[in-house]
Amino acid sequence: MNDIGRAAVVTGLGAWVPPTVLTNEELAGRLDTSDEWIRSRTGIRRRHVIAPGEATGDLAVEAGKRALKSAGASSADVVVVATSTPDHPCPATAPDVADRLGLTGAAAFDIAAVCTGFVYALGTAAGLIASGFAQSALVIGADTFSTILAPGDRTTRAIFGDGAGAVYLRAGSAAEPGALMGLHLGSDGSRRDLIEVRAGGSRQRSTGLPAEEADTYFTMAGRAVFSQAVRNMAASVRSTARLAGWDTEDVDRVVLHQANARILAAVADQIDLPADRFPSNIDRVGNTVAASIPLALADACAAGDVRPGQRVVLGGFGGGLTWGSVALVWPDVPAVGPDHAPGS
Repeated sequence: MNDIGRAAVVTGLGAWVPPTVLTNEELAGRLDTSDEWIRSRTGIRRRHVIAPGEATGDLAVEAGKRALKSAGASSADVVVVATSTPDHPCPATAPDVADRLGLTGAAAFDIAAVCTGFVYALGTAAGLIASGFAQSALVIGADTFSTILAPGDRTTRAIFGDGAGAVYLRAGSAAEPGALMGLHLGSDGSRRDLIEVRAGGSRQRSTGLPAEEADTYFTMAGRAVFSQAVRNMAASVRSTARLAGWDTEDVDRVVLHQANARILAAVADQIDLPADRFPSNIDRVGNTVAASIPLALADACAAGDVRPGQRVVLGGFGGGLTWGSVALVWPDVPAVGPDHAPGS
């Protein structure tokens, strides 16, 4: 039976980006673009990309190892991997990740909510812990969008990078630091065509016709996504703060999905909070999709920008369309990142 005081508590945080760095200058040498064009529109200077033969699961394992180390844990009842670029269409990536982490036997599954995936995964794992089903959970956001971008599309190739981030949750009290609260999730499937990969799923395959090459790559309607992202993330952050019992102005840090520097600034304006309350690492890693929030959180913690005792809201927006956010008072948890610094 569910204990009303029982909650999922963050006790570990890990992050990983592949060592290979792709700079704006390198992209400019391959595409019709420039460093100035990319920076002025996105705020991105560089991003990390996987090497040939690597996959999302490899990044998820590395981030998971670091979250387990951060928490001082060696087991988990549940492993959730949020990703839109799984290693295979079937089976899910999470069981393999769990096995490689020595967590064989744990319940393991994927969640696909694109850039909101990490928040959806947190909410799902928190529910399993609050219900009493699980005592602990490893939640990983991991994506390798470099594998689904059209080679000649300067817009998408400039924005996206590869990476993974993870948190470890354990059962605890709703009153202690690190307890997840104020969860808010939403979607609007009528706008599903704004962010999509058209081919490869059952709808295209059932036609019996070969897919057009362009339909096998990721597409995004940038201007429409911008307005939807700003409006829905701002509204979700406000809702989550209210559900947590906070006034919006009392939120110390808002760690949002790192979609675009302009989007982050616009959300800050809509919420009417100072820009310095919105930690960002998009200039160094780009948009890493489901990995974005935990990567930004890990960087902010390592830099001392997110500190124990602060009121923090994590929020995202992605394809589906989907959006969501969750609140917590940040606990005294070390962030264990890659051996190489992001952007190095």
